[in-house]
Amino acid sequence: MTQLTKTQKIGSCLWFDNQAEEAVNFYTSIFKNAKIGEISRYGEAGHEAHGRPAGSVMTIEFQLEGQTFTALNGGPHFKFTPAVSFFIICDTEEALDKLWEKLSEGGKTLMPLQKYPFSEKYGWTADKYGLTWQVTITGNNDLEQKLTPSLMFVGEQAGKAEEAINFYASVFDDSKVGGIFRYGPDQKPDKEGTVEYGDFILAGQTFIAMDSALEHDFTFNEAISLVVHCETQEEVDGYWEKLSAVPGSEQCGWLKDKFGVSWQIIPKALIGMMNDLDPEKFGRIMEAMLQMKKIDIAKLKQAHEQ
Repeated sequence: MTQLTKTQKIGSCLWFDNQAEEAVNFYTSIFKNAKIGEISRYGEAGHEAHGRPAGSVMTIEFQLEGQTFTALNGGPHFKFTPAVSFFIICDTEEALDKLWEKLSEGGKTLMPLQKYPFSEKYGWTADKYGLTWQVTITGNNDLEQKLTPSLMFVGEQAGKAEEAINFYASVFDDSKVGGIFRYGPDQKPDKEGTVEYGDFILAGQTFIAMDSALEHDFTFNEAISLVVHCETQEEVDGYWEKLSAVPGSEQCGWLKDKFGVSWQIIPKALIGMMNDLDPEKFGRIMEAMLQMKKIDIAKLKQAHEQ
């Protein structure tokens, strides 16, 4: 286990049934720049809610190409869908081919690895855990961000990518809208002018968004959530107020926005307390958190210190 060098403002949480540790070891073995960080384990507290054996892995923090992730063993409730994927830019064809071979093995190809009008070489695959990846190539070795979360707006959300981009950019500091490439009149069923590909920056990090009016049997769900790391209660309150749009989805710091994207608004103080090795303190924190929708730092500290 390595101390992660940097925690980004916005990370990604991946919900697994019980394969989090296996998946993290797999992902960190195939990316050049990868680290495993803190591991937290389930205790007896909250067993009725989580149903996981005491001592089993709950979460694992890790980084791939500088991007912050958390893998969660949460049970069989949610499955990954292509609504959220991760876009990887490789600097050589050899690197792309090796990465594609490993990510696609045991998975399902969504778009074959080949030349497309928009790329000399590109492919989209689900890996053996169902997580989806888009890979492409560029000759630029100096790209600051080689791995980028990508949101695809489908079904009732199709056509709302640009609205979402502008909304998210209004919520976070150090944000801006980048390039937007639009569908033309001959690209039905997508509506002319909607987003074929758009990039934007939130809190200094790049994200991708796109619309797809094709028929899909999936949309956003809790299998992948975006985690906002907060310093203060005021920050937690502010993001919660701006982002939460589905009251029934509010639980333990989780929320859904008006587009159906899941977020976690998490104070850094909670992560520190969760990493406390004292099982009694950990149990009290879990019990307190399970009673919350929005995280209350003062109540967590009270439970931790009593």
